[in-house]
Amino acid sequence: MKAPETAYVGRPISRVDGRAKVTGAAKYAAEYNVPGLAHGYVISGAIARGKIRAIDAGEALKLDGVIEVLTHENRMRLPWFDRNYYDEVAPAGSPFRPLYDNTIQYSGQPIALVVAETFELARYAASLVRVEYDAEPHETSLEQHLDRAREPNTNKTGYIPPKSRGHAERALASAAFKVDETYTLPVEHHNPMEMFGSTAVWDGGGKITVYDKTQGSQNVRDYLMKVFKLSEGEIRVLSPFVGGAFGSGLRPQYQVFLAVLAAKQLGRSVRVTLTRQQMFSFGHRPAVVQRVALGAAPDGTLEAIIHTGTAETSRHEDYVENMVLWSGLLYRCDNVMLDHKVTQLDLPTPIDMRAPGAATGVFALESAMDELAVSLGMDPAELRLKNYADVDGSSGKPFSSKELRACYAQAAERFGWSRRNPEVGSMREGDALIGWGMASGVWEAQQGSAAARAVLTADGTLTVSSATADIGTGTYTVMTQLAAEALGLPIDDVTFLLGDSALPTSPVEGGSWTAATIGTAVHDACLAVRRRVLELARSVDGSPLAAASIDDVTFADGQVRLAHDPYRGVPIVEAMRQGKVDVIEEQVQAKPDSSKQKPFARYTHSAIFVEVKVDKDLGMALVPRVVIAVAAGTILNPKTAGSQVLGGVVMGIGMALEEESVLDHRLGRFMNHDYAEYHVPVHADVGPIDVIFVEEHDEVASPIGVKGLGEIGIVGVAAAVANAVYHATGRRIRDLPITPDKLL
Repeated sequence: MKAPETAYVGRPISRVDGRAKVTGAAKYAAEYNVPGLAHGYVISGAIARGKIRAIDAGEALKLDGVIEVLTHENRMRLPWFDRNYYDEVAPAGSPFRPLYDNTIQYSGQPIALVVAETFELARYAASLVRVEYDAEPHETSLEQHLDRAREPNTNKTGYIPPKSRGHAERALASAAFKVDETYTLPVEHHNPMEMFGSTAVWDGGGKITVYDKTQGSQNVRDYLMKVFKLSEGEIRVLSPFVGGAFGSGLRPQYQVFLAVLAAKQLGRSVRVTLTRQQMFSFGHRPAVVQRVALGAAPDGTLEAIIHTGTAETSRHEDYVENMVLWSGLLYRCDNVMLDHKVTQLDLPTPIDMRAPGAATGVFALESAMDELAVSLGMDPAELRLKNYADVDGSSGKPFSSKELRACYAQAAERFGWSRRNPEVGSMREGDALIGWGMASGVWEAQQGSAAARAVLTADGTLTVSSATADIGTGTYTVMTQLAAEALGLPIDDVTFLLGDSALPTSPVEGGSWTAATIGTAVHDACLAVRRRVLELARSVDGSPLAAASIDDVTFADGQVRLAHDPYRGVPIVEAMRQGKVDVIEEQVQAKPDSSKQKPFARYTHSAIFVEVKVDKDLGMALVPRVVIAVAAGTILNPKTAGSQVLGGVVMGIGMALEEESVLDHRLGRFMNHDYAEYHVPVHADVGPIDVIFVEEHDEVASPIGVKGLGEIGIVGVAAAVANAVYHATGRRIRDLPITPDKLL
């Protein structure tokens, strides 16, 4: 018998939401229009620290169609202004509260909201509002204030300080070969295509429906409930489509607060959309300064690893990433010293940005590993294999699975690494210097707790739902695949719903845990429906399944079949018809099996091999090709999974060569706050990217064998590019991005 046509897991299914996106049927947060909709325009503060002395909105309010100018002086009183209310992913400290008082905490801070009948009128009226300030001295440079660095406040964050072991400084001092360098990375800003916007729809009776750009509709709902003292029945948050996020939408951003504030205070629907420039008033990867020191024996055995880092954070919150964690687990070494500090500056709180901590920390570690390989006269890949870790040295736990060796081997072979001439500057193509570099990548494989609901109707259609999000990662598609295969239904007969706070409980979509977390819940909900269907199928007149247990049957092509005799079975619709059941509905809460997971360290791994081409006269570096091999457990959909890794690599190329938010420390303001001056890779910057998925089986990381892919694609890429630049030019760039001035 041929394979069932309803076997979908592992197949490169095209996005089920693709047609809606390319035809414009998919609606985003700022695209919902309702009668009487007013428009809000945010006025951003012009100083980095100080007080607002006065706000004069008189001229703006004279304009016909201007409804109100909301400031700290006339906004409604809220419980939030009397105490701190946190969202699900807030770091330790006091969350920023828009329009709280006249204090300026950072440049670009929202200080007023102009509400008018049209967006254009609101924007013009905002230019008429006059603001007077009492400026105070500000501090925005991390390098100039490293002396103020301190241990982060771990209260409420769940952040666990990294563990050291052995005697790293002593081992470093006695090592035959050593590297001891400083690596710096600048602020990077999220620049998703869809800017942040919120449409707060007022129903006239006190209920509000909010369309928001977010990675967690329930996180935003719970935040708004606490801030505005609303019941769950009074607020609903919808976010069915998100135009890019990768961490910027984990926390509720200030425009959603301002939209709901205006809707409640004015008693009408209000939309607030941020400009591209205002997108630089939050949502950035923090600037970091790191020290990595490695000591090794003449044969390359690591004897000491020291990785310390200081990152910037705001005055009001301690944002902390696991920046140095990776150096304690990626390689085998008995003497490891890790330390992480933060420096509070007059800037907005940083926020998670694709592979937070790992993208920055692994850059430093993998750059240092390349420097050590050069010092030893050893192949960089060979050095990593020499110090391959089968156990997480920080926890002492074995890995639930780790096919990193296979990643090295397969990526190196595909890339042609064996043809590399190790001599610096030895490979050329015309006037261009060619360099080959490589690096390792690692990211944690997590599974959280989530609920999912599955509803099967008598016509054979299935609707599955959970309040998760899809930020372009393919969540709609892979959940549809899982559900369709579990019940053996055609994929066109399955619908997955998400992005609605009224749906079953889900954590925010981030951290590469969505496929494992929501996928497990979806799978379990469908298994519960399977059992109900089998009960009905067993009762059908003359059923060949009368004595069958759930382990004796398969679900395929819309039927319940005997596993040992697939020609005998009962159609699902027939089982429901004869059982006189119109709907089968099951909802489950899926939780990680801690007893199964706790004994193991769970991570996704990768190996990245990069070629760079550097113009020897102009110092321009391009990346003609990349090969990346990833071991991430079961791959639900190689098409969407490959797209995730490819996108991460492109982001890593941008991190290495282009992305940098430039601060004018005299003003305390980011100056390159648009697409014209904040550079990101375009098509001409990116050559072929070859993604390899290494076969890996892991039933510990998640019951469906899945590890996350959203983050791993960027980790290690910047280091591989920097290492290739060194191989081409002899210039070791430890301060990203690698711009032409640094290579001339």
